[in-house]
Amino acid sequence: MNLKSIRRAAVPGVAALALLMSACGASNEDGGSDTGESGGLSGNLKGGGATSQEKAQEAWKTAFQGQNDGLTIDYALLGSTDGRSQFVSGALSFAGSDSYIADEELDAAKERCGGNVIEVPAYISSIAVAFNIPDVDTLNLDATTIAKIFDGKITNWNDQAIADQNPDVTLPDLKISPVHRADDSGTTKNFTDYLGKVAPDAWGYEAEDAFPVSGGLSAEGTSGVVKQIGDTEGAIGYADASQTGDLNVVSVKVGEEYVAPSPEGAAKTVAVSPTVEGRDETDIAVDVDRNTTEAGAYPVILLSYLIACETYEDQAEADNVKGYLSYIVSDEGQAEAADFAGSAQLAPETASQAQEIVAGISAK
Repeated sequence: MNLKSIRRAAVPGVAALALLMSACGASNEDGGSDTGESGGLSGNLKGGGATSQEKAQEAWKTAFQGQNDGLTIDYALLGSTDGRSQFVSGALSFAGSDSYIADEELDAAKERCGGNVIEVPAYISSIAVAFNIPDVDTLNLDATTIAKIFDGKITNWNDQAIADQNPDVTLPDLKISPVHRADDSGTTKNFTDYLGKVAPDAWGYEAEDAFPVSGGLSAEGTSGVVKQIGDTEGAIGYADASQTGDLNVVSVKVGEEYVAPSPEGAAKTVAVSPTVEGRDETDIAVDVDRNTTEAGAYPVILLSYLIACETYEDQAEADNVKGYLSYIVSDEGQAEAADFAGSAQLAPETASQAQEIVAGISAK
């Protein structure tokens, strides 16, 4: 299954935003659950993981708990790595992750579930490269320059490599202070994956949840990075674009143009990206095409997943996970996240597929 094979629509000249995201927020026309509303659920549902989902989870929890007065949902902002590990250990009923489960993790996850693992996309957002330079509000950078900045090889804002790409900007003689995540993070993995694939000669590190370069500034979680950038003149860092607030952001070079982060640009990148081969029918995972030169595409993105079991030992746990995840991938849930967190919505085809997968959650 490959996104390039899906019928063309909506975006002229590119594959339809079929298996994954639609920035225009089309509603699901293929049936399935429109709201995910079930009512009458009770108890405590524990999830956690990706901090990028923080605002979306706020919206989802508030709305779904309003439909189920007896249910309390806890989503711990652990980061993707700890979210996956605590799901595997059984401490969490479901996890959020900004990277799909690696092959080496799948066996442990399946053992925890006693069968198939569910992995469905729930949230897509650009990763913004945000900066704090006095009197500078626009900045163009290519991947090579970004890589050298975060690897400590470009250390001042008036460096010639930056000036050449910003001829109309007066750059100060100011030290660059790169900011990275202190905790293991799927956002870091996606960001370093972009650098490694688009600028391999300048970035000699593997894509990992832990930031590979020592030094610089660091902060816990998405909100911590955003605050650190805002508090530090000369800072530059990476974070979920929907949570960067008033920070200025870099336009990244894609092909021959510079593109600012946006839901539309992220969706275009997903549209030309292939799905991962060899996965179970309950697993929708995508290999993001970081090297796309599609006009308007923005390849520095995170595609955040929900991870759960297809079957649970306890009926109440199964019902709660099924109900909540059904709401998240429903039209209503996706609209809530788009309005509150600025994310792109699931395309109709993906929403239908995710709804069908989640609807299969049951007790053993």
